Amino acid sequence: MTSFSYSAQEDYTIFAFDDRSIPFTRNLKLEMNAPERHPDNPVLARGELGTADCNGIQFYGSIIKDKGFFRMWYIALDEELIKWPERKDIFRPAYAESPDGVNWTRPSLGLVEYKGSLQNNLLKISPGPMGFINLKVLMEPEDPDPQKRYKMSAQTWWHSDEGFGRGTLVTLFSADGYSWNLVQDFEPYKGSMPVEGMCLPQHHFEAAGGLYKWKGKYYATGQGCSDHDLHRPTPYSGREVLIHRSEDFINWAPTAHVAFVREGQHHSFGCGMGEETHEGVSVWNRNNVLLGFHGVWHGDKDKKWKNTTIDLGFSISNDGLNFREPLTEYIFLKNGEDGTWDQGGLLQGQGFENVGEKTYIYYGTWDPRPGGEGAGEEFLPRGGLGIALLERDRFGSLSPRDGKEPADFITTEIPLPEVGLLEIFVNATGLSKNSTLRIEILDAQEHALVSFTDANAAIVQQDGFRTKVDFAAELNQDNLPQSIRLRVSFEGQESEEIQFSALYLRTTAV
Repeated sequence: MTSFSYSAQEDYTIFAFDDRSIPFTRNLKLEMNAPERHPDNPVLARGELGTADCNGIQFYGSIIKDKGFFRMWYIALDEELIKWPERKDIFRPAYAESPDGVNWTRPSLGLVEYKGSLQNNLLKISPGPMGFINLKVLMEPEDPDPQKRYKMSAQTWWHSDEGFGRGTLVTLFSADGYSWNLVQDFEPYKGSMPVEGMCLPQHHFEAAGGLYKWKGKYYATGQGCSDHDLHRPTPYSGREVLIHRSEDFINWAPTAHVAFVREGQHHSFGCGMGEETHEGVSVWNRNNVLLGFHGVWHGDKDKKWKNTTIDLGFSISNDGLNFREPLTEYIFLKNGEDGTWDQGGLLQGQGFENVGEKTYIYYGTWDPRPGGEGAGEEFLPRGGLGIALLERDRFGSLSPRDGKEPADFITTEIPLPEVGLLEIFVNATGLSKNSTLRIEILDAQEHALVSFTDANAAIVQQDGFRTKVDFAAELNQDNLPQSIRLRVSFEGQESEEIQFSALYLRTTAV
């Protein structure tokens, strides 16, 4: 069994929609919750004419909360976008920051000359400027090398004597998140990578859909495509989520894993012409489970851009490799209505944060209908940063189907840390003296632990995002085995009112 370390800072979380963590249920139904758009959207709009992002904020980027401050890395586009595709370096990496995650500024970094001035928010890339469509940032303050405490994966292009190739992965290190050094040893050419600088084989990989670390390895998700993907033994159609991995962020394995395909992709159609995934999976690492967000591409069978739109999908992974939807073809957030700032198409950035009683999911936008690569029309101004809002961690909930019948679930086997006191919390609504959650602790073989079952079970009858579960006996190593399961029963004459969203386990020092 896989062991996870968790503490007051790192929970072991069991979400209502996670059927691997909750494998056994009775008389329960799952409902997913639709997010709301923040009333101030876009919380960061395109810049003024003449600035580096006046023509687009492409949030295929990252947001990280660092020492109480929100930091964002994104792609800036200006008037030179019309020079695409010959010029790759017109996709410029940029930076913004916020004290609260809603009000954003573009600090003057003074690192890159733009239109004769250093007064801009562009990131410095050494040894030379690089064109990035996507980028993701991982912060590791515990890295013993201070020059590597920020890590970036990005999608660039490779070139050879035959001209420009397709997308590929490039990785970078930074000490502060502002100035970045290429990991691979090469000199950029027109913002692209020479073949000899590639860290992956020459296959099309629209890299940097997501970046995360799982059990000591780094994983970069991206977009592969059936038209030119050599990494999968089984046939799928269109774009799918592909993952490459590395132990040191420098050397990347040439083999890859197909992590997610949508239901319709088992039927034959060309890339861009059907129901596909788009640009990999952006990942919220919740310690023992990964929450993923991907583009839901609605392509046209004749590949007409005017009929193409993109929504946001949602998935989950318990093994770091395979993602699945909580409900088949589930749409987390639909693209906006015509006339709104996020009409036509949504982009998944890697930006997620629990702020007070809310969960922030950051996203970008690109409407593929007026123009796009291969559309034969001018690129129109695009993008911005938006927030989709949920009640804290309430992505979905379990409730009784029939309040007159028993309703309960039993969790997967949960490893316990070797030291510290265990604490358990529940995220639920609809609780009262007539609608309660009974929580019992079992051993790994589902045998009752006398001190924590039947009359000694914990009863929760108070709503909350993190309501403490209190047992009469202390939850310590003397009273508990090395691993446990939890049984949660929905009880009371008003039990149908209960909406269970999550359980959290953590340890505190003795």
